[in-house]
Amino acid sequence: MKLKILHHDHCFDGFASAAVFSRFFSEKMRPDAEISYTGLAHKPSQKLIEEELFDGDENAIVDFKYSPSAKLTWWFDHHQSAFLSPDDERHFLGGQWPTKFYDPGYKSCTKFIADTVRRKYGFDNANLNDLIHWADIIDGAQYEDAKTGVELKAPALQLMLVIEASRDHQVMQRIISGMQTQPLADIIADPLVQKEFQPLFERHLNMIELIQSAAQVEKGVVYFDLSNYDAEGYSKFIPYYLFPECAYSVGVSLSASRSKVSVGFNPWSTQTRRHNLASICERYDGGGHAVVGAISLRPDQIELARETAKAIAAELRS
Repeated sequence: MKLKILHHDHCFDGFASAAVFSRFFSEKMRPDAEISYTGLAHKPSQKLIEEELFDGDENAIVDFKYSPSAKLTWWFDHHQSAFLSPDDERHFLGGQWPTKFYDPGYKSCTKFIADTVRRKYGFDNANLNDLIHWADIIDGAQYEDAKTGVELKAPALQLMLVIEASRDHQVMQRIISGMQTQPLADIIADPLVQKEFQPLFERHLNMIELIQSAAQVEKGVVYFDLSNYDAEGYSKFIPYYLFPECAYSVGVSLSASRSKVSVGFNPWSTQTRRHNLASICERYDGGGHAVVGAISLRPDQIELARETAKAIAAELRS
């Protein structure tokens, strides 16, 4: 029996969600399951998740948008922007789905999955508690301070860096596999993963300097454009580490696959959040959470990305 898990790619919560769901499925549903993984990324003007990706006997999506495909067996998500279209939302809300679950009240999809399958199926996730704990901290930006989120002392945060920035498929599969059975410190210490971490950490330190030099700070909002640099996967906490007085950040980046606008609220700000960032991003075909959101455009739409980012920064400053 083959299980295909589609998960949010380059995201600690996406990887941890896939790992927790894999353990649950293997222990409670089908011990004989052959499990494979495919990462999903947000695409410009995305209207559907490709049908050919559902190539298992059972198929699951975790920590990513809903699909009305008849081949989708399991679904777990916690994002406000969980649906690619109003039709998809109506499809979900109008059906009876015993193995499809949605709750935007959760900080992380990992904890949502763990709580749901423990309650519904009696799955004991005690030996995954550290992974669940860190997924909730990372995806909910529940660090003690920005320094913790940027200096990356904890093994989980070092793994987060590798997951967000590495493009090595073997390393990614090693991490998802390890998360199911090993302490996070043992995974990051693996020579294969450590070899990937070291240059990425050096790049991370360079990103701190780059954002500091590119930043424009005005009325509690820091804006920066990194589209002329290889900056995909930079830490979203760097702006608050450098400019702790800022309430919001708006950044532009460019990769081979997309132009991206990233918007965030400083979780350590003394100011009250006045905006739902997911709702703002949804107006530009993006999405996310109330406190963090993003918009994906085609690579050749970088000028539009810059204009969009500047418009959002102006709105947040108003």
